[in-house]
Amino acid sequence: MPLLLLDLDNTLLPRDAAFRAWAAELVAEHGLPPAELDWLCVMDGGGYVPRETVLSAARRRYGLHQSLEALLTHYRRGINSHIGCPASHGRALQAARAAGWTLAIVSNGGTGPQLEKIRRTGLGHLVDAWVVSEEAGCAKPDPLIFDIAAQRCGLNPRSDWAAEAWMIGDHGPADIAGAHLAGIRSVWLEHGRPWPESAYRPTLRAPGLPEAIALVLADAELTGLAEQTAGLAAGLATGLTADEPAAVTG
Repeated sequence: MPLLLLDLDNTLLPRDAAFRAWAAELVAEHGLPPAELDWLCVMDGGGYVPRETVLSAARRRYGLHQSLEALLTHYRRGINSHIGCPASHGRALQAARAAGWTLAIVSNGGTGPQLEKIRRTGLGHLVDAWVVSEEAGCAKPDPLIFDIAAQRCGLNPRSDWAAEAWMIGDHGPADIAGAHLAGIRSVWLEHGRPWPESAYRPTLRAPGLPEAIALVLADAELTGLAEQTAGLAAGLATGLTADEPAAVTG
């Protein structure tokens, strides 16, 4: 059973765009200079800087009177109100399922916020399983989180499930390094960036999720055709051998 593992933020969902929309609202609400939008986005670090760190820095910089807890609530409500699954992503997932693939989300982050994104955007109906690092007790690039995803999809952990698995993600140290350690092929979403690492590389690269899924499906089709051709060649060779006349002795 082929397995397609997918990162959540900035892979399935345009998380950075949602953050920027929330940050623009914060800037407008407090009458801050428009240039502060870029400062907030730099501080955000694509979601890899802890929320408490980002919001504490913003609170001090702008002299905000809200508590950190109030700002966290404002952030979580705001970013989730702006996030959505692009229609092209949904179509790509449906194409993969129609081709016989099992789909699972593998995400680092807090269980509550990530699960809310999955449910709010309708992704829960488009995938077969999900794993979030907080509830799983391990995070990408730990290979264990990929094993958990495979088990939740009904695959035997003792089988060679990784041989038919792919990981698609945008973050090299988590998604691509994790796939490399787990023995899974991978597609890195470039998002206009050059590949930054030298110790490991993705199997393939793509500009976005629909293109990444198309590459995976095309590779599977080519592999299937190659196996079919090899099988036909083996069968033909066996048939030719069987048709050869027996050697005459005596």
